[in-house]
Amino acid sequence: MEGNIAINDVQEAAFTAPKFNVLLLITLLCIGAGVAAGIYAQVVGHHHAFANTRGMPWGMLIGVYAYFAIISTGLCLMAAITHVFHIQRLIPLANRMVWLSVVCLLGAFTVIGLEIENPWRMPLNMILSPNLTSNIWWMGTLYGLAMGLLMLELFLIITGRIKAAVILGLSGAVAEMLANSNLGSVFASLAARPFWYGAQLPIFFLASALLSGAAAVILFTHYAHKLNGRKMSPNTFHGLRVAGKIMGIMLFLILLATAWKFANDYCGTEELRISANALITGPLATSFWLFEIAIGLVLPLMLILFTRMRSLQALSLAALMILVGQFFSRFNLVVAGVIVPIYAGYDNLPMYQSYSPTVSEYLLVVAGLGVVGFGFLVGEKRLGSLFNGEAEKED
Repeated sequence: MEGNIAINDVQEAAFTAPKFNVLLLITLLCIGAGVAAGIYAQVVGHHHAFANTRGMPWGMLIGVYAYFAIISTGLCLMAAITHVFHIQRLIPLANRMVWLSVVCLLGAFTVIGLEIENPWRMPLNMILSPNLTSNIWWMGTLYGLAMGLLMLELFLIITGRIKAAVILGLSGAVAEMLANSNLGSVFASLAARPFWYGAQLPIFFLASALLSGAAAVILFTHYAHKLNGRKMSPNTFHGLRVAGKIMGIMLFLILLATAWKFANDYCGTEELRISANALITGPLATSFWLFEIAIGLVLPLMLILFTRMRSLQALSLAALMILVGQFFSRFNLVVAGVIVPIYAGYDNLPMYQSYSPTVSEYLLVVAGLGVVGFGFLVGEKRLGSLFNGEAEKED
């Protein structure tokens, strides 16, 4: 389908209920609260506003940034695979996946932009003084490139230039995949933190991306239809079932990878065993066993297997639990890596450093969620018909 489509032609006329304005206001308040917390941190100093210390330089906000970025990668990869390999059952979801990928990446940029002390230095130094040996430089560059390519892809989709959009989408997916694996390498290349060090994390992050992306498109597609009061077409539901199959496969693989990760940790150094114990029996045990494993992996897998993906409500619930679990997975990963002092055992250092996120950190998380929620609502309002596509017109 070539030719131009004006932006007004793809607006969703049915999305006019008062609940839209209420939800939009809530998301704007969330963003405002987070921005206020970021300004507060600039005024009083990040070391006062956030719970990070010299011994705990990274905390919850790094995990939240990784959380949103990983979801974005998963959505982008699924959209690209759908277009390149012509997976018919996923086509009704593809345009929404592209938009949500952009939105989640904006959420990641919001969190990291408010978290770092001098956010303006990142884009300037990436251009003026590039460091090609720095994983973090490559991470920022690749995610910035991915954002630009995704925005161009979205514009081409809106204007009906589908063939060009597929090419841009594939390029964006490659950039996101490289950025995502590079994000894993930011952790995995730190030999001073044995819990992260090794070749597993970059691949683990890609697996988590596919799991999170599949869960996100299921959840947001379900919520979009509830907000619109629109009955879901069989084609769209079949697409969600395919996404559910991807969720089931990735749940099993991530459970297996997690088991092997801890098996290797307990066969490793003393520092590795102490870090693993922080999750198994230590200060992170509740977060790990209840939220990451039970709610985030085991229960969704059981729900998918028992319902055989025949229930939209069960699929949506499983997707929600996965996204909650992945949030805690990123938190656990970051904190477990730094909670053990580098010089543990010397100078009467404790076995575990204490870490409890501050109110400002929680507000930045709220801001990231607000950006994602705002983007979702605006996308459904302005581009709803584009997301629904021909499959929805059958209703």
